[in-house]
Amino acid sequence: MFLTNSDMVDLVDLRHRLHRRPEISGEERETAATIVDFLKPTQPNRIVTGLGGHGVAAIYEGADPGPTVMVRAELDALPIEEISDSDHRSEIPGKGHLCGHDGHMTILASLARGLNRNPPRRGRAVLLFQPAEETGAGAAAVIADPKFAEIAPDYAISLHNRPGVPVGQARISEGAANCASRGIKIVLTGETTHASTPEHGRSPAPAIATLIPALTALGPGGPLDAQFRLVTVTHVAIGEEAFGIAPGHGELWATLRTVDDAQMGALCEAAEMLAREAALADRLSLEISYHDIFHHCENEPEVVAMLRRAMDEENVPHGPAKPSRGSEDFGLFGRKAKSAMFLLGSGDTAHLHNPDYDFPDDAIATGARVFMRALRNILGEARPA
Repeated sequence: MFLTNSDMVDLVDLRHRLHRRPEISGEERETAATIVDFLKPTQPNRIVTGLGGHGVAAIYEGADPGPTVMVRAELDALPIEEISDSDHRSEIPGKGHLCGHDGHMTILASLARGLNRNPPRRGRAVLLFQPAEETGAGAAAVIADPKFAEIAPDYAISLHNRPGVPVGQARISEGAANCASRGIKIVLTGETTHASTPEHGRSPAPAIATLIPALTALGPGGPLDAQFRLVTVTHVAIGEEAFGIAPGHGELWATLRTVDDAQMGALCEAAEMLAREAALADRLSLEISYHDIFHHCENEPEVVAMLRRAMDEENVPHGPAKPSRGSEDFGLFGRKAKSAMFLLGSGDTAHLHNPDYDFPDDAIATGARVFMRALRNILGEARPA
């Protein structure tokens, strides 16, 4: 173990500070500043800030040429009120670290301590603290930022905590790791009229009533195989808050999920066809837009083998992982580098995004050990540990 007892005290304190001050996607200014303050004493060769928004990257260089390995965590919290009696509960009303990103950041901060004491012998280790993961916008913004050229990773690795998997264990498999997803917004516009004479207007209500079960039938869920489709209606709004007006405007929002990007195109086409048919039947105008677009995450066999080796050498029990229904924008980094994500056990805790979820401090060391061993195996050490 490369972390001392004093390190663990500091790291737990860091996670609790991050947990108390959650910031949602695109607003992570204070969080980024806290991370930079923690990183500076570890003396990286460079700290890149303002990356794709509030992103931060710490670069630790080896003396010899070699690959660049990027380890990524997320900065953002969720717009959910935390329900907790914990001493480190959120101090920001309506916002909380209820997905464990505070724990993910702390694990990367622990790597900074280790890389300071034993830098890589070759290549570079990059610790990326990415903004705006929860909206799906952050990875794309980081990659589009000209400063990303300073990183240009050959390998990209990450983790996400998984409730239900025991603390101290991990899960990983080759292939699809996280589903592709996107939100579809269907806007139907007709004509309002008096509620006593609905025949004089064009209401979107019948079309929306038809679309709700029809869209859901396109994606019934089921086994997470190659044909998996899930459509979840998330929001419906029709007309005005009045009893005297038959509505002329309506919106239906739904989230579409497939195991991979290839299946997403077909699901979008089917959903759009249903919307067009419903609009045409009731003489409504139609607008369709997509939001919160997440591409699927694909685990490269070579990188999976690297992480499994690290788990074996660190005596971290691990097993296969099924693709997660939840989405992750880490998949975009797989288009720039060989990449993989593993699942880190967070034990018998609340589910992700529940108002009482809290990342377990005991999981910090396990994630840190796996990442550090993978970095050592790929990049070596400047001097013996």
